[in-house]
Amino acid sequence: SFLMVFALPNASRIGLDWNRTWQTHNPDLTPCFQNTVLVWIPCLYLWLFAPFYILYLKRNDCGYICMTHLNRAKTVIGFTLWLICWADVFYSFWERSHGAAIAPVYLVSPTMLGVTMLLATFLIQYERMKGVQSSGVMLNFWLIAIVCATVTFRSKILHALNEPASVNVFKYTTFYIYYTMLLISLILACLSDQPPLFSQAVKDSNPCPESGASFLSRITFWWITGLMVTGYKRPLEEKDLWSLNTEDKSQRVVPQLVRRWDQECNKVKRPVDKTLYSPKRAAKGEKKDGQPIEESEILLAKTLQKTGEPSLFCALCRTFGPYFLVSSLYKIIHDILMFVGPEILRLLIQFVNDSSAPTWHGYFYTTLLFVCTCVQTLILQKYFHVCFVTGMRLRTAIVGAVYRKALVITNAARRTSTVGEIVNLMSVDAQRFMDLITYINMIWSAPLQVILALYFLWQNLGPSVLAGVAVMVLMVPVNAVIAMKTKTYQVAQMKSKDNRIKLMNEVLNGIKVLKLYAWELAFKDKVSAIRESELRVLKKTAYLGAVSTFTWVCAPFLVALSTFAVYVLMDEHNILDAQKAFVSLALFNILRFPLNMLPMVISSMVQASVSMKRLRVFLSHEELDEDNVERPAITASPDSIRIVDGAFSWSKDDSPTLKRINVRIPEGALVAVVGHVGSGKSSLLSALLGEMQKQEGSVSIKGSVAYVPQQAWIQNTTLKDNILFGRDAKDSWYQKVVEACALLPDLEILPGGDLTEIGEKGVNLSGGQKQRVSVARAIYCNCAVYLLDDPLSAVDAHVGKHIFEKVIGPQGLLQGRTRVLVTHGLSFLPQADLILVMVDGEITEMGSYTELLGRQGAFAEFLRTYTNTEQEESVGGEAVNGTPFHTGTSKTPEKTEPNDVAAAKKAKSTEAARLTEADKANTGRVKLSVFWEYMKAIGLPLSIFSIFLFFCHHLSSLGSNYWLSLWTDDPVINNTQPNSEMRLGVYGALGLTQGIAVFCYSVAVSVGGILASRYLHQTMLYNVLRSPMSFFERTPSGNLVNRFAKETDTIDSVIPSIIKMFMGSMFNVLGSCAVILIATPLVAIIIPPLGLLYFFVQRFYVASSRQLKRLESVSRSPVYTHFNETLLGTSVIRAFGEQQRFIRESDGRVDLNQKAYFPSIVANRWLAVRLEFVGNCIVAFAALFAVMARDSLSPGIMGLSISYALQVTTSLNWLVRMSSEVETNIVAVERVKEYGDTEKEAEWRLEHSTLPAGWPTTGHIEIRNFGLRYREDLELAISDISVNIEGGEKVGIVGRTGAGKSSLTLGLFRIIEAAQGEICVDGVNIAELGLHELRSRITIIPQDPVLFSGSLRMNLDPFDGYTDEEVWRALELAHLKNFVSGLPDKLNHECSEGGENLSLGQRQLVCLARALLRKTKILVLDEATAAVDLETDNLIQSTIRTQFEDCTVLTIAHRLNTIMDYTRVLVLDKGQMAEFDSPSNLTAKKGIFYKMAKDSGLV
Repeated sequence: SFLMVFALPNASRIGLDWNRTWQTHNPDLTPCFQNTVLVWIPCLYLWLFAPFYILYLKRNDCGYICMTHLNRAKTVIGFTLWLICWADVFYSFWERSHGAAIAPVYLVSPTMLGVTMLLATFLIQYERMKGVQSSGVMLNFWLIAIVCATVTFRSKILHALNEPASVNVFKYTTFYIYYTMLLISLILACLSDQPPLFSQAVKDSNPCPESGASFLSRITFWWITGLMVTGYKRPLEEKDLWSLNTEDKSQRVVPQLVRRWDQECNKVKRPVDKTLYSPKRAAKGEKKDGQPIEESEILLAKTLQKTGEPSLFCALCRTFGPYFLVSSLYKIIHDILMFVGPEILRLLIQFVNDSSAPTWHGYFYTTLLFVCTCVQTLILQKYFHVCFVTGMRLRTAIVGAVYRKALVITNAARRTSTVGEIVNLMSVDAQRFMDLITYINMIWSAPLQVILALYFLWQNLGPSVLAGVAVMVLMVPVNAVIAMKTKTYQVAQMKSKDNRIKLMNEVLNGIKVLKLYAWELAFKDKVSAIRESELRVLKKTAYLGAVSTFTWVCAPFLVALSTFAVYVLMDEHNILDAQKAFVSLALFNILRFPLNMLPMVISSMVQASVSMKRLRVFLSHEELDEDNVERPAITASPDSIRIVDGAFSWSKDDSPTLKRINVRIPEGALVAVVGHVGSGKSSLLSALLGEMQKQEGSVSIKGSVAYVPQQAWIQNTTLKDNILFGRDAKDSWYQKVVEACALLPDLEILPGGDLTEIGEKGVNLSGGQKQRVSVARAIYCNCAVYLLDDPLSAVDAHVGKHIFEKVIGPQGLLQGRTRVLVTHGLSFLPQADLILVMVDGEITEMGSYTELLGRQGAFAEFLRTYTNTEQEESVGGEAVNGTPFHTGTSKTPEKTEPNDVAAAKKAKSTEAARLTEADKANTGRVKLSVFWEYMKAIGLPLSIFSIFLFFCHHLSSLGSNYWLSLWTDDPVINNTQPNSEMRLGVYGALGLTQGIAVFCYSVAVSVGGILASRYLHQTMLYNVLRSPMSFFERTPSGNLVNRFAKETDTIDSVIPSIIKMFMGSMFNVLGSCAVILIATPLVAIIIPPLGLLYFFVQRFYVASSRQLKRLESVSRSPVYTHFNETLLGTSVIRAFGEQQRFIRESDGRVDLNQKAYFPSIVANRWLAVRLEFVGNCIVAFAALFAVMARDSLSPGIMGLSISYALQVTTSLNWLVRMSSEVETNIVAVERVKEYGDTEKEAEWRLEHSTLPAGWPTTGHIEIRNFGLRYREDLELAISDISVNIEGGEKVGIVGRTGAGKSSLTLGLFRIIEAAQGEICVDGVNIAELGLHELRSRITIIPQDPVLFSGSLRMNLDPFDGYTDEEVWRALELAHLKNFVSGLPDKLNHECSEGGENLSLGQRQLVCLARALLRKTKILVLDEATAAVDLETDNLIQSTIRTQFEDCTVLTIAHRLNTIMDYTRVLVLDKGQMAEFDSPSNLTAKKGIFYKMAKDSGLV
């Protein structure tokens, strides 16, 4: 059959001879086919792809690679191949010239091949010029060429063996050389070249190995193995992570999106501009092109329709679409390959049935199956990789865009959403997009899979398939309804959870007050009540979950059952044989996934569209106008600041807040702005900064600006960085600035000096310190114009004076600069060059101090109002030598009251500079004890019962499938199967058992999970409330709230479902292995090594993945904290012009987070490729051994075995996923349990208390050489104090900051236990009482009035121990009765969080009412550091004098005038008792007390 005709009309002519090729035991292809098709395939491939590839390389130029040995070798071999092909052509011509009849194909094919080899050589060089280190296109070309050549190679050898006479030596030799060269080319193509010149990778310390990896390494994700090995040997740290690829970095990704978004916005804006031609506006002369008015009206009508919202979707598509489209291509290929498995299964069963088929068919199918599944694996993982990387870039871009936008939106726009909501745009919404991107292709891919599956099923079983499909389609609405219900429950649960967290947050913030009042139990009950309602909802969700698990697990079975039943019952000649049954099962398994995914994807898309809308609204907010403030050249005019006819408002539509403003300020002037509260002083500064909308007039400022806001804005970095604010450090200047701002004494107190880390919002600084740091920052940056918004209000009087003299005043550091100072301090006004008086947003007067006084206008009246309060306040100036360090406002006591500065200095180390313990990321494996703890929390009987139910379910599932295989092997008599009804019945019954078991275990696990989470939450709550005060000072409240929010949520909803899936997939894998073993016992040889491989891969992966997850979550929060901070400080950042630095910082933080996220995506892909390979091996071996044992195997058993093997891959994948999930999430149990082991306070109530009911009756306090320390390793804060206080005495406690005044009261309430000595009250040693007994019998009015959210009544009396009359009486005495009876809800008035909706004074009075309600014999009054307002203060003092006449009152005084009429005064100094006597005696003694009184101007 040498058909040497060069034409291809049909298959027989090209020489595809079926008898020779297929139906034989020794197959071969005809020489004609070998010389035509097999040669042309590789050529076609390369010529098809080359043009696209060259275009692609042209666009993506990565730089130039120098010639290397590898490249030389590739090129030389390419030329050699070309020469060989030409040799063949010339030889054919030579033969022809010698008269032999040569078919044209012997000329055409080698010519084509030769040209193709030239093209390949050109591509090799072109790739080198464009910087490609390893090429997939070329590797595939060599691979195809070698596969095609191998067929020829085999038949040439067979030919030579069978007919040695007819061998053409020259042609054979050239072919063997050609074959060897191809092999070498293929091997070389697998290697990777060196990186291009000037590439990023060369400069980088730890580049990502992906770019330099070879093509094979890339598709199998081999390049990450180095990191995995490191992670296996020791926990990964941040320094092990690779740098991000350039194309994933913020600086590359964000600008792309921002640019596209701006284009979208401009598209929409263009028509809007035309609306300015409306006749209304024309009057103002804003007509742009001077069009006649009539025309402009017409235009207006036309253009309004065009304006729409700018589309964020288009912007995102244009930015990420092209890269993402590649993934769709992968997805299509994968979807088609999915159906190869069942088809080959069909052929294999056919092969077992047909004993005449040649054996090599079986091996051919097995190989085909293995190759297809492997290709499918690689393509799917590549697809996921593309999706995840796109998702990652998308998140980077959105976070970056939101951040940049937040820096430029107007104040009005900023007010439309809270800080939390804007941070959510970054965290939640960006995350939603990331999650959606991975599934978005399912929108078209799921229907495609369904259609293909139905097509194959129809071919297999005919119309009866419709029954199965009907069941599936019915399942979809059931699942949808369940999902909807679950959703509503989730919303309810989230609501309870939010309430619970809010309450916990308040409890933790006000824990000191709770302890002082002994109110812990009341709040524990409140939290528990909310928790119970939450668990009720969870229980409902659990039952729904059980139903949905039931449908999800039983759906495939019901589908199969209904289909087979219809098929068998429709016509008794329908025979259910192995081929039909098992191929259908395999197809139904494929169907299950898309049908379940679709509803998920749709709901995910709905969520993402909501997020998209929120983002679009935020990104479309109006931005601050850059031209609000003009910046003239330095020489332009002598005026430094100038406003002409200014009218300003906060947003475009508001009426102006400031009107008719005309100001000219010469350079170097000190200008004071005064006026009552709300007269527009701060707004004036905002207008100068360009933060307000300018409605008319002009503003110009010359030179750089520094701004000090009224509320100091402090960043979470070291104190020094807060002052430097991104400028270079100049030591001498820095020292000057710190000294001028009176910060030196504070630096001594702070544990790490100026390297102390300041907590978020400056928690570990007092108000005055924050304000001074803020001033220091402004001075340090050395600008031309200073805008100071009342910086002296938060600091003590004498410090204010110091700062004014050293900094702001005529002799200060800022002399010669322009200073605009908003102030309430009248003492500074005489030194100002110019005073602006503001009333209701207008400047009513301006001039120097003397001028204004003479005018008797608004200014003089203002002075009169303020002078009387001012005098009283000067008394309030705390008598402290330059260290206004407010006791008690600081978070950590060891900072507040160092008894000895020298000792504190010794302790100054880097360690001390850290404020709190960071949340520890536990490393290493999770201990088994944690699982045991969890099982105990569920209850052991329930745990064991659940496992038993799992076992039943899987047993019946195996049983039903085994029964099916027996059924299919039933003999066929007269074209019917005799007892198919019986078979069908048993099959159905087994399925029913399976369903019941599923439902039961699902309920059991969920209910168990709820029991466990109730128990764990209760114990944690109790343990936390029992912890001593020092524990709360050490542990950031964030960590604690996290335990109650995140960890508890994990235990509530995540762990039960994960355990369910884990058990399910584990039993699936075991079941599959069991079935394969029963069918082909030989597999027993293979399963152990594969199992070992699997185990190693799994351990390897889990070790690294867990640590990567931790690193990722640790690096995620800084992104949000930084964003949070930025939002609070936008005006400061803009004033200093630091936007770019902050954007860089934010980008850096995002990149740092993505640096940990990227390896974790790749690790997942690495794992999936390895695992699916194990799964593919199992499939291949199951098929292989089945083919080997084809004579002894029935088709039914073989079908069963292989259809189980086909499922094993997914189960294996799930098993690893789930086991690592279980490990990551069970940590929550560990973290919740860890507070059980921390130290606890003494018992709250003692069993046998011998306390008399009315104790203390007289209120006699005796303190015997008492001392205490804050921490084990610190020295005594107060020591050797012995005082005897009679019942009913009034005693004042005074002393400088840090003298130990507060420590004494803490000792009295046993917030801190005594280190020496004892305190007796009415003869009872307080150390022998239960804490609640002690604390509920003495009362304190604390320094900062803390209120909790809830009704007013609950704030006064959380235990409901008093009648309404008593409560009203207390309110009346506290001067609150009128206020409360004026409220609509009276006593049930809801206080907001922290009592925000009451004024500070009212809150203080509520605290007083609490004390009046309890009315105990001992009252401790810790005076508020700063006079709240004098009115309230006097009210409190007078009430205490009248109502607590017969009680012992201890007052910690900051203002001496309140205690001058007390019976005795205790003066503390450095933790020791200095003086103790009546005020008059002490004044006569001329000791410390006299000095303090003198400072306050009382003597």
